[in-house]
Amino acid sequence: MTSTVGAVLGSFVFFWMAPGTIAGLVPYLLSRWRIQPPLLGVPAGRVVGGIVLAMGVVGLVECFGRFALKGRGTPAPIAPPENLVVSGLYRHVRNPMYVAVVCAIVGQALLFGSVVLLEYAGVVWLLFHVFVLGYEEPTLRQQFGSSYAAYRENVRRWWPRLTPWQGAGPE
Repeated sequence: MTSTVGAVLGSFVFFWMAPGTIAGLVPYLLSRWRIQPPLLGVPAGRVVGGIVLAMGVVGLVECFGRFALKGRGTPAPIAPPENLVVSGLYRHVRNPMYVAVVCAIVGQALLFGSVVLLEYAGVVWLLFHVFVLGYEEPTLRQQFGSSYAAYRENVRRWWPRLTPWQGAGPE
């Protein structure tokens, strides 16, 4: 059994190692966060980008906290949650952390007018998709059985539900 303090500390470290690198360091290295002409010549895209970036960061922080406090584990495969997390943003989409990371990258692409970051977001999403199909879903199926099956039947992998799923989970 993982302690709450251990789960929070582990999640904090993993936050900076994984999404901090994927959605922060790499976009910086690719773009140096230089403002370029707006994508498609639409200046309002910068405002949209700032909003999408903020939504991604807030969603990511919320999910990491939920994993630690409700799941009693971390998002890292070496210290997974003890409980299937099906509350918060998880009631809308099965992979809100990955969606949040891609939103943070797309937001930066729009904010800075960076085609390279937009392309990078596509590559990141594709790698997340392959990881989810090849590792995460089979692992969750094995670990949580019928609870995960019911969740999977009702909540889409990538496209959020407009209304939250009301199914009961073991958290």
